Amino acid sequence: MNSAQESNKSQSEPARRVLVVGATGYIGTHLVPRLVAAGWGVRAAARSPEVLEARDWPGVERARADVLEPDSLNPILEDVDVAYYLVHSMGSGQGFGQRDLEGARNFARAAADAGVQRIVYLGGLVPDSADSEHIVSRRETGDVLREGKVPVTELRAGIIVGPGSAAFEVMRDLVLHLPLMLTPRWVQSKSPPIALDNLLEYLVRAPNLAEMAGRTFDAAGPEQLTYAEQMRILAEEAGRRPPFIIRVPLLSPTLSSYWLRLVTSVPTPIARALIEGMRQDFSADDEPLRRLVPQDLLDFRQAVRAAFEAERTNALASRWTEGAFAFRDYRAEYGYYAKRASGQALARCTPEDAWQVITGIGGRNRYFYMNVLWKLREIIDWLIGGPGLNYGRRHASELRVGDTVDSWRVIAMEPQRRLTLFFGMRAPGSGVLEFELEPKQDGTLIRATAYWHPAGVWGLMYWFCMIPAHLLLFRGLTRVIAQQAERHS
Repeated sequence: MNSAQESNKSQSEPARRVLVVGATGYIGTHLVPRLVAAGWGVRAAARSPEVLEARDWPGVERARADVLEPDSLNPILEDVDVAYYLVHSMGSGQGFGQRDLEGARNFARAAADAGVQRIVYLGGLVPDSADSEHIVSRRETGDVLREGKVPVTELRAGIIVGPGSAAFEVMRDLVLHLPLMLTPRWVQSKSPPIALDNLLEYLVRAPNLAEMAGRTFDAAGPEQLTYAEQMRILAEEAGRRPPFIIRVPLLSPTLSSYWLRLVTSVPTPIARALIEGMRQDFSADDEPLRRLVPQDLLDFRQAVRAAFEAERTNALASRWTEGAFAFRDYRAEYGYYAKRASGQALARCTPEDAWQVITGIGGRNRYFYMNVLWKLREIIDWLIGGPGLNYGRRHASELRVGDTVDSWRVIAMEPQRRLTLFFGMRAPGSGVLEFELEPKQDGTLIRATAYWHPAGVWGLMYWFCMIPAHLLLFRGLTRVIAQQAERHS
């Protein structure tokens, strides 16, 4: 299809269907509802079908796919005109660059075979001197996609300012929890941060512009700021005093990345890759993109205000474990990303039998396993003025949303599938305990998971201290629940 034909098509009728690969990631989570609002038929694909199902996306087709599994790509590409490629393997640890290239190669080949008309890829700004795996991988992924037969529109962005953006959350955790920062020279490196809403507008409009096919564009905000300046503005907008920054020339980004797990809840591989990529200045020539897609660009301070407002008004299309404000106890200083620990057991019974046991938790029944540990934690909470010794529940065997179970509160419930309890005791952060039931051919898989949004250093230290107890408790807890459910079946 030539440019004139594509332009006429975009003006007369929208593409029948758009595919978003990596739909459960940060950008995909926000992009899907924007595409729906723009009139597209949307198919959302990701490796985790359970996370896709948790999204509140009416009218969106959901599908499981993994770009490292070529056979999973053909079904999701059927009848697709435009495909958004939002896959990055940074969170998977060492060697993610090679996995990125393999996935991009598989996808480019499958998209060509399916007759896709355009691929839209979100990459990153790439300095000429870039040598970090994170930055180089973004550039090379775009190169591999362009080796295929489908025209590619690549948008390259730097720091994205919005709730849940890994770079934004690292900075937020640093400025809200460290009054003093010893940093390497990277705090004086510059970049042009872009507001989430501005980037989403570019992405939504890209497929309808024939002039953007087969081209690469820089996407940036109106300012070039150092990271120190960004952190100062972020602290001011949060109503905090900016941290006192001391630059230590011998402290490299690599060394400074090792202690991040003690400060930020952002997954350590992601945080480390981001920090190691901050050694260079990032610049952008975004005039070509601004000319094609004109819009009012937010400066950094405005973008931070918009991010905080989005949290306060619950405007985030995210699952609570990924930062919903209500489950961070409406505290901006609590980590956006949740730490987690879980255990599971298989019960040879129906979900109904397992649900009957789970919904009897607390009160006189207590917690099924190692009740002495639960009791000890409750006493500690009571000694520091918490509600740890508040025992009881509304009904001995029935639960409904809003019920109090001892010091817990029922915040979500899908009968015979999921029960979520909000943690009510005092601690440096907020969290929930969630029970999930998954039907299996030979019974029901019972899973118990604790999610914890830490409050800075103390919240992370609390979590790390509790991990051994959590792992012991949840494995035993689910095993005992399975045994009781089997006796009731």
